[in-house]
This record gives sequence, structure tokens and C-alpha cells, in this order.
Amino acid sequence: MNFSKSLSPIKIGAVELKNRYIVPAMGSHLGEPDGQVSQRTIDYYVARAKGGYGLIVTEFTCVDPVGMALPGQLGIWDDSFIEGHKRLTQEVHKNGGVIFSQLHHAGRLSYSMVTGTQPVAPSSIASPVNKEIPRELSTEEVYQLIEKYVNAAVRAKEAGYDGVELHGAHQYMIAQFMSPYSNKRLDEFGGHFHNRMRFPTEIVKGIKEKCGKDFPVSVRISAEESEHDSWGVRQARKAAKMLEEAGADVISVSIGGAYGTTYKTLAPQALPPGFNASNSAFIKEVLNIPVIITGRIVDPYVAEDIISSGSADLVSLGRPSLADPEFPNKVKENRIDEIIPCVACLQRCSEAGGRDEWDTGVSCTYNPFTGKEGIMKFNPPEVKKKIAIIGAGPAGLETAWVAAKRGHSVTVFDKANVPGGQIALGARPPYKQELLKAVQTYMRLGKKYGVTYNFGVEANLETVKDFDEVVLATGGEPICPPFDGIEEAGAVQAIDVLAGKVVPGDRVIIIGGGQVGAETGEMLANQNRRVTIVEMKDAIAEEEHQDVRFLLIERLKKYGVNMLTKTKVKALSKDSVVVEREGAEERLSGFDTIVLAVGVKSYNPLEEIMKEAGKKTHVIGDANKPGDITDAIYAGAKLGLSI
Repeated sequence: MNFSKSLSPIKIGAVELKNRYIVPAMGSHLGEPDGQVSQRTIDYYVARAKGGYGLIVTEFTCVDPVGMALPGQLGIWDDSFIEGHKRLTQEVHKNGGVIFSQLHHAGRLSYSMVTGTQPVAPSSIASPVNKEIPRELSTEEVYQLIEKYVNAAVRAKEAGYDGVELHGAHQYMIAQFMSPYSNKRLDEFGGHFHNRMRFPTEIVKGIKEKCGKDFPVSVRISAEESEHDSWGVRQARKAAKMLEEAGADVISVSIGGAYGTTYKTLAPQALPPGFNASNSAFIKEVLNIPVIITGRIVDPYVAEDIISSGSADLVSLGRPSLADPEFPNKVKENRIDEIIPCVACLQRCSEAGGRDEWDTGVSCTYNPFTGKEGIMKFNPPEVKKKIAIIGAGPAGLETAWVAAKRGHSVTVFDKANVPGGQIALGARPPYKQELLKAVQTYMRLGKKYGVTYNFGVEANLETVKDFDEVVLATGGEPICPPFDGIEEAGAVQAIDVLAGKVVPGDRVIIIGGGQVGAETGEMLANQNRRVTIVEMKDAIAEEEHQDVRFLLIERLKKYGVNMLTKTKVKALSKDSVVVEREGAEERLSGFDTIVLAVGVKSYNPLEEIMKEAGKKTHVIGDANKPGDITDAIYAGAKLGLSI
């Protein structure tokens, strides 16, 4: 396919971009605790400049300490921040990048525990997120806040930014003024639509006056914000037109708010790629300036279609830019199958804790180098070795291509006939199919760097006798709990159901409502089976990201899946399960199949054998300690760099 539209240049105001791929504002959380730009911040953005993105927009940068959303958020509210931002812009420019600073104030979405003071807002209406009652800004304070945005833009220009973006989406301060849901004012900043738009349009006019007409201003807005709000795409279209008339050079169309519709802002796999494009097309109809679109644009084919169809002029590759900072270069060089994919899992890019002292700030499950660009480097080894990796699951595949890229000779063995391990099975339920992209990419990268793959081979000591070091990435095996009657019941493992080794009956009970149990339940319900899920904990699939989980639970309800939480299994029989609920025993009966999904334990039969034979051996992933896929891939990357 020809990607000529995506790779073509375009102007935003007086600034020309080399292509239509945008790194939108996303919190990197890599700055210093006091909000200053850190070296890790610079490394992160420079990697994306090198990767060929047409425009980079920094994470939200606060114009007033009262408006901070998070501790350590980047600041630009006084001149002390200019020097750090200047270092950032200089490095981005050296590497061929164009960079805007996104100006932000959280308004009622700030927290007093972060700022040390009561949040401020257009009106004293609590946010459903933090539930704090904000203090309503006086009319004079509103004008002062407009000046704070304008002065922040002046600092951004002095620091070398090529333009600025106003964060008017996701129910932050500018959006709070625009929305009738959060703006109940009776002065010139409230009531009528044109009054509610006065706050953002005055900011745009002020920036143009002080920074010059050739200094571009982008405004990010949401096409939809909240299920509880009257703000929708038609209001967004009117707002975009008024912002253009005020002097805005580009409109960036996002979607979702800070509540109710966050699953659209951080869209999981359940939302189709490019789902927001119809909104951007509707808004673009009335504009003469370019439009940027956001909304799960995860591969170059969707991006090209959106631009070619006229739905938008530029595409935001948010999480895809986390997954692969080289996305544009790989498209340009026709290396599509080498793009590390964003599979919209939300497991590490959003609200996920790090795994060690290196792994802080933003990162990606499938590309753990993100956020650690200056720390995790592909340095050649002192001695090139022959490395045997046993297991072609996520940990083994990651270790293989990373070690091979550094210069080692790597061979992978797996007793299965296909790669992927748990990823391959995890892709079986609905809305999980994109996980397979990661397997294919790791295989492609491995082959590029010379990895040899041997499938259908159950490796042993003899198999690896000629290798210098051995990596055991043999994964885990499902736990079989010691329930009374488990043999009589003929219980089967969820992993065998997912693999198609077991065909369940029409009435199925799943013991264990974690991620595996819940997703197996959805797959079976999707096949018109009647499903009951039993879980000891308070919630089903509680380890999932909240937005992934929200949509999963909604689908399970739609299918009529019976979800029993706070329910402990006591015993099994051929067609029934005895459980304890609210202190009383109860028999659940009438089931054709009982499925177990109670977790995994390490499967590692070779470690002692290898060590007794004197082989230098590394054990990673579930073979070392059961964890999630993020743990496995990160461990593989670290081992691949250090071996």
C-alpha cells in the first residue's frame, strides 16, 4: 500500500511538518519532582524526533501551580522553567523534530493534596473524580488566568517551542468553561455559548497578540465528553469554528472526559481503530484550518485511510508512539512488519506501576525501552556467545531479538509448533486478537537479527550442549486446586478450553474470575453457552485496567453471564459446585462442564538439570515467578541487554 498521504508535508500556520504523524500530549511522568524537565524527559522526546514524527506535543504543562493535576507535572508558570524546556527543544530540533508545548490547567480536576490548596473552577461544582468542591473564580481572576496561559505561551516561545497547544479537552479547565455541565456562571464567561467560549478564545487572541501571528496555536477539544453532559460533536464543531475565528491554527479532536467516557479517551481493543474519525470529519467540514484526529489509530493503514478520505489532516499516534518511537521511519522505509504494535492493552501506559528502580514513568508492555531510552541501550557484548532460549513465549521471544541485535548467536526452542505461548492463547477471546501482532513482530525482529527458531522440539541438556548460556523461559502451568471431588467432576483447565483441546457443554461454570476466567467466560458466552463465573474476591477481573474491565463487564452482563463474587468454592461433583456465600453453603448445579481458572505456577523442569551440568542458566518470566505479560517482556528485555 502507498502511504503517500500520511508521509506528505503539511503546514500548521507558518510551521511546516514533514509528515502527518503526531505524537500527542501524553503524561510521561518522567520530569523532576518539582516539575522541571529532566534528562529522561529529553531522552523520551528525542527518541520520537529521531523516529520521524512530523510533530511532537509535550505532555500537559501547567500554567499555574494551583492547576496541577499530578505531582511532578511539568511546569511553565514562571521563568525558572525556561532553561529546562530550552534544553528539550534544542535537542528535539537537532534531531529533526518539531515540538509544541501543551498548556494546561486542571481546574476542578486538581487535588488539594497535590497543590496544597482548594481547586479552582468556573463554578463551585465538584468533579465526580475527586469529589472536592472547587472555589469559583471571580471575574477578575478569570482574566488573570487568561494572562497566565498567555504568559506561559510567551515562555514556551522563548524556550524554543515551535508552537503551543491549549488543552481544552477531557474536562480540564478550558473544557470546564466551555461545558454547560461545569459552567454555571452569570458573568461574561457563562450562560450563552459565546460567553462560555470567551475564555478559550481570549487566550488564543492573547497568545497571537504577544507571540505573533506566525506562532502556531493548536487547541485540543473533545468531540464528546461525558455521558452526563450536553457537550457533543455538534457543540464541538461550533467551538472549533469560533476558535478558528479567534486565530487558532489547528484543531486537535480528541474524545472523552475525566469520567463516564474515559474508555473512549484510552480506548481498549473493544473500540475499533479510528472510531473517532466520523467526529473529526464532521468538525472538519466547517473549518479552513487543519484537523488532527485522535482515537485508537494503531496502524499505518487506518491512518492513511483517515487522511485520504478527508476525515482529518493529521493523525495522533499516542500509544503507538509509546509502542514504537520509530513508527514513521518504518512506514517510510516499508518496514511495516517491524513496527512494535500498540495492542490497546493499557497494562503499562496507563496508571501502571513500574517493576524496578529503572521502570518509572510511562512505558509500554510490548516495548519496555519506552521511558528508559537513555538507560536501556543496545551496547555490544564484550564476548559474543551462543545463547539457547527454551520457550517461545513473550519472555523468550523478547530476550531472543534483543540479545541477537546486540550481536549474540541466538537459537530458540519450543515444544509447541507455533510461537507465542500465553500470548497466543490470550488472543483467543473476543477483542484480544491484536495480541498476535506482537508475536509476529518479535519473530520478524528475531529473524532480522539472525535468531534461529526450532519449533516442535522439547529441548533437554543434550539439545543445548554446544551453547555457552541457556535461558529458561518455559512459562507456567495451570494450578489444579485440591478441591474435594475434583476428579469425579472431570474439571478442565481454562487454558485447554482456550486452546480448543476441550469442547465445553452448553452450561459452564468457571471457577476463578480473574482475567483468564473472565475472558474465557466471554468467549464461551459469545458461543451461546450459558456461563457462571465464581470468584472469591470482591470483583471480577480486578487486575484489568479500569477501562478494559468496564467494557468487559458490560459485555458479560449483555451475554447474561452469572457473576458470583465473594464466593468460595468448597467441593465439586460431576455437575455441581458447593460454594460458601455470605457465611452459608450453597450447591450450584446443572452444569455440563466445570472449568478451572485459578492461576498458574512456574513450569521449570530443566533448571536443576542445567545447573548440575555446569551450564550458565537464566530463568525468566513465569518459569521464574508467575506474573503478568508486562513482567515477562520487561525481564526478557533486561536479560537480552545484560547477557
